[in-house]
Amino acid sequence: MMGDLPGHLRTCLHTGKLALLAILVSGGIVLQILACALYNNWWPMLTVIMYVLLPMPLLFFSGSDASSLLSESDNGWVNATKFLTGASAVGSIAIPAILKHAGVIGWGALAMELSSYFVFVLAIMCCIRMNDDDDYSFV
Repeated sequence: MMGDLPGHLRTCLHTGKLALLAILVSGGIVLQILACALYNNWWPMLTVIMYVLLPMPLLFFSGSDASSLLSESDNGWVNATKFLTGASAVGSIAIPAILKHAGVIGWGALAMELSSYFVFVLAIMCCIRMNDDDDYSFV
């Protein structure tokens, strides 16, 4: 379908996709900061550690073949990458839940933290979809 479009229109669509990713990531960051600032409690910023650690296994172990992460593999490095990425993703949800259980943060901060996480996950899924969708690869 994209091959039938003129070059300038195709470039415009790719720019729109990048803008959507930028808006999603910015929205996630804003939700993260609001979860702390609105409730005058900066403990929810602990999840930023997990957000930083989340892509590290992908960067170090998967190499340039990101499609192998979505399929079954016998490669030990790919399996280690999947495990470490999954552990980081669970930690991103567990940290706000543990903080709420301990009474450190309230329900509003927990809701904003979890919504920030899901916005970031949506941005990552859109990024993976964009890379698989066509030849416009930026990761």
